[in-house]
Amino acid sequence: MTETVANTKSLQDVLDASGNVVDHLRNSQIGAYIYPVVAPEFSNWRSEQRAWRDSAVLFDQSHHMDNLILRGPDAIKLISDTAINSVAKFPVNKAKQYVPTTPAGHVIGDGILFRQEEEEYVYVGRAPVTNWMLFQAQRGDYKNLEIVEDRRSPSRPMGKPVHREYYRFQIQGPRAWEIIEKLHGGSLEQLGFFNMSWMNIDGTQVRTLRHGMSGAPGLEIWGPYADYDRIREAILAAGAEFGMLPVGSRAYPSNTLESGWIPSPLPAIYTGDGMMAEYRAWLGADSYEANNAVAGSFVSDNIEDYYLNPWELGYGNFVKFDHDFIGREALEKIDPAAQRKKVTLAWDPEDIKRIQSSLYDTEGTPFKYFDLPLANYGSSNYDAVVDADGNVVGVSMFTGYSANEKRALSLATINPDVPEGAELKVIWGEPDGGTRKTTVEPHVQTEVSATVSPVPFSAVARESYQGGWRTGYKG
Repeated sequence: MTETVANTKSLQDVLDASGNVVDHLRNSQIGAYIYPVVAPEFSNWRSEQRAWRDSAVLFDQSHHMDNLILRGPDAIKLISDTAINSVAKFPVNKAKQYVPTTPAGHVIGDGILFRQEEEEYVYVGRAPVTNWMLFQAQRGDYKNLEIVEDRRSPSRPMGKPVHREYYRFQIQGPRAWEIIEKLHGGSLEQLGFFNMSWMNIDGTQVRTLRHGMSGAPGLEIWGPYADYDRIREAILAAGAEFGMLPVGSRAYPSNTLESGWIPSPLPAIYTGDGMMAEYRAWLGADSYEANNAVAGSFVSDNIEDYYLNPWELGYGNFVKFDHDFIGREALEKIDPAAQRKKVTLAWDPEDIKRIQSSLYDTEGTPFKYFDLPLANYGSSNYDAVVDADGNVVGVSMFTGYSANEKRALSLATINPDVPEGAELKVIWGEPDGGTRKTTVEPHVQTEVSATVSPVPFSAVARESYQGGWRTGYKG
């Protein structure tokens, strides 16, 4: 049995009881990764997807990410000690994508760091990075550091009230700036990417981050959670004449298929001595890492085959050796040109039709269900990508459908010598009828033809984005 047993207290206890970490994670009973609280759809996911390309949308990011508030003179020291990024230039009212690695140079996760005040930073992202920062803060010499934990909302609140430190919205789309200036009551400067400022909404000053998730100028805004309803209603009222739609939790995560961010690599923390052994003993048996569900056709007995370095995820431009940080020595030994590269895979429409039509085969076993608009069925997704000879040349990690492109797409990391335009195969479905995950039904595997394509896939995004994991931005 790979499920957590009753007397386990730490991640290490869970791993010791499971016998095999890969089997444990591949058969996790946690279920699908849930974007909580926000309604699945407000209109329908197809219209909501099209709105971020054609008009404007309101993304509600208030519930699915942790906020970790760091205050005090040692906050920047903790960040510098753990980030591959340089903090030599990190002024107030600036944000950075934050990427920590293990001593072996493998990625733990990523998120966004906001420098809100001279000695106040807020990390926003998934639990693996939150946990790593908390562990390092306790382990290291950071006496002048105060931390406030604001964990993501429960996946299934079951009717209980939910409270956060902040509401967090994004106003995005080609008509976003018209809505923003209407709300503000006048013109508003379009600052550079990831710069922060303020604007007015319904008589209240709210903080802003210049963003562009949908390929056009937009803002992320946040403030006290008590203002959530009032600010949301004001935005939607202002946006109505511009065709703005609120985006539900069903369509929201699929936007990354067009923009090119891989959100859920496996945190590379299941092996290693010293610091890593301490960390596994520190992490609880109820942690994200202890219950993370690994899904897909790529299977290896060695958990380290699921680990990724910054270059493989498109974060190579963030690696700066102007400071000492955990993982620096290992990363200095890596040849960036020899690493796998992030790409978009455009799946063959006829193969997708074949997968979908198998649901109606009354005599045979269907292929693995391809859910729309997001087909992922684990927290960390790894489908094998093979060449014409059947050699594994990469892994496909985030899969779904774009109504804007009318294509099934996935984000993958593949060998550096595979050119754009090459045709590869994605193995869809798990071997031997599937694992015991709650999201897996009996099915058979199949091969899907996929064309190696740019990242971001959206031409609008490629021409408009300025984020490092998209275009090589060096800020």
